[in-house]
Amino acid sequence: MVEYEYICHTFKPVYDAWSKILILGSFPSVKSREQGFYYGHPQNRFWKVLANLLCCQIPITTEEKKRLLLEHHIAVWDVIQSCDIKGSSDSSIRNVVPADVGAVMEKTKICRIYANGKKAESLYKKYIFPKIKVGITVLPSTSPANATCSLEKLIEIWGRELLFF
Repeated sequence: MVEYEYICHTFKPVYDAWSKILILGSFPSVKSREQGFYYGHPQNRFWKVLANLLCCQIPITTEEKKRLLLEHHIAVWDVIQSCDIKGSSDSSIRNVVPADVGAVMEKTKICRIYANGKKAESLYKKYIFPKIKVGITVLPSTSPANATCSLEKLIEIWGRELLFF
């Protein structure tokens, strides 16, 4: 049985002064933590969805992923800075310390925030919205745990909701 671990987020948000949209996950999966970058599980469809919507090749390396995000004015981070968690299970998250999203907002041109999944949305509304008072739009999770949503359906919904600048 997997036990709770106290985990601190070990990699920084991706953004620059020109970032206009922010996509927030909840907390990195075990695979993402191993790789030291966002959406590192091979079955996570985040990079496939973005590449499709932005009409570019699926990035493979961390540098390619960062370049794709920054070239399209996209910032990526997670709602949680640290927590107790069992493996990668969002449903097990407890003792949350939220990320300082407000600090990123002050350094960017972000005008839209999106949650990659309902857990990121609920954590944002509980911990971050009361501080920064900026709304969030929830998108279906790209996680392999969201098996009810096909890649095609993710692309359709993300494409309809995301506002690229």
